[in-house]
Amino acid sequence: MDLENQKRIKELTETYGPENIIVVLGAGEAEISGLAAETVTLGDPTYAGCLTGVSLGLGVYHAVEPIFKAACPQDVYEEHLGMMEMILDIDGISNEVSSIREQYSQYNK
Repeated sequence: MDLENQKRIKELTETYGPENIIVVLGAGEAEISGLAAETVTLGDPTYAGCLTGVSLGLGVYHAVEPIFKAACPQDVYEEHLGMMEMILDIDGISNEVSSIREQYSQYNK
């Protein structure tokens, strides 16, 4: 997750509280999605950004996870993300992000 996005997420969390923030990721690879999920829950594992050592415990989902897809109107999802399902490793991304969410997220507790 780039440094500017870390800053925005930290500011939004400070303003609205972690219980009111959900992060939706869109990275195309499971490992990158997992790093971003870890960054907004446990803190920046790369020690590069403002979330280093900052555990926000935010709810985090990937846009292609079945749980997120089910929450979207089907026509909107298909228009914006339907094609991505054919080229992305949906299971790998879902497993990576849900694993982080289940381990660290305050949102699901």
